[in-house]
Amino acid sequence: MKSLKLLFLILFTGTLQLHAQAKIESIIYKFHPHYMTTEIGHTVAGTYLIEGKKQPIIEINADGTGIFQLPNLSKKKMTWGIECSDEGIPVFKEGYDSSSYTFWYKITGTGEWLYTQFLILPNKKKMYLMGDRVKSYDDLSDVNKPAAN
Repeated sequence: MKSLKLLFLILFTGTLQLHAQAKIESIIYKFHPHYMTTEIGHTVAGTYLIEGKKQPIIEINADGTGIFQLPNLSKKKMTWGIECSDEGIPVFKEGYDSSSYTFWYKITGTGEWLYTQFLILPNKKKMYLMGDRVKSYDDLSDVNKPAAN
């Protein structure tokens, strides 16, 4: 009976560890492998808008999907991720009051991966995508200090 309980405990612990690991996707860009994840210790999901405007939008979902829209064009479905190591550790550059990440995205049906900057400014409580799309957040717990590289 004790060995059966031990077996269940081992299986349960192993399942938790597998579930806790970040999902990593590998892509090839200009003949070089890049790795990306949607989990970086921040709440990235949400709607990013040009300040003072309602469109165009970039809508990011936590599962790595979203909607991308350029000015005066229709909304397109996309896949996205943030660059990480092959072990799933986000790659970023830390500034005085910012953390800068590489945001990879692919418009559905194009087959081509593109990249841009994803910037977090914790003192201003804002996240920027592509330089001009912004998402504000209210609570510092929404953005945790990233782990050191």
